[in-house]
Amino acid sequence: MPAVTNTQSFWEHLDVLRAAIIKIVAVTVVFGIAAFFFKEELFVVVLAPKNDGFITYRLLDRMAAWAGSTVEPFSVRLINTGLAQQFIIHMKIALCAGVLCASPYILYQLFRFVSPALYDNERRYVMRMVGGGYAMFGLGVLVCYFLIFPLTFRFLGTYQVSGEVDNLIALDSYISTLVMMCLAMGIVFEIPILSWLFAKLGLLSADFMRRYRKHAIVIILVVAAIITPTSDVFTLSLVALPMCVLYEISILIVK
Repeated sequence: MPAVTNTQSFWEHLDVLRAAIIKIVAVTVVFGIAAFFFKEELFVVVLAPKNDGFITYRLLDRMAAWAGSTVEPFSVRLINTGLAQQFIIHMKIALCAGVLCASPYILYQLFRFVSPALYDNERRYVMRMVGGGYAMFGLGVLVCYFLIFPLTFRFLGTYQVSGEVDNLIALDSYISTLVMMCLAMGIVFEIPILSWLFAKLGLLSADFMRRYRKHAIVIILVVAAIITPTSDVFTLSLVALPMCVLYEISILIVK
């Protein structure tokens, strides 16, 4: 049975949606303003992968020492090329942080809006999908932040065609690459959730996914090339590998 017994007109539904949107925007703005005033703490997190002491690089150094080799330290300098660029980037990152902090409340308001029209079993499925999708998106962002982006940045930031050419990375390029890669990996990590949904709808089976595994790998490489902000094979491989692993996990979930 649906969650409510009374019916509302179109305009009443529109008023409820408008109230939910106003609440979402207000909460997001509050979190964004708070993040804006915590500039130092915010950019410590954002700029951490460019530093040689980042946790990923320390683990690589320990692994190299355990294997009997050494990893050379690196240093990449970020520069700003626009008069107002740093202030604009500060506002953009604060807004992103506001959306990220408010995301649980955003999902709650959206679910609260649509749940009255759902049956009990549909509400359970929606809660599973939303909860699982949110968790997988967050996991994808973390994998990108702690693994894929640091390795990509270290490789591309230190790559030189000649010792006479120094790498001076623009702050805007660094920020846009980080945000786009985290967003892309968050979306990519939704593959198991979508596979589960399609299997529930009877549109997908494990045998089908096994039969067309080679085709899926080709599609994964194409998608990885599209969403990769850089054009090098190294970054392409780093993005495509988790997608292939997720595809295999999706086969087990569907089965």
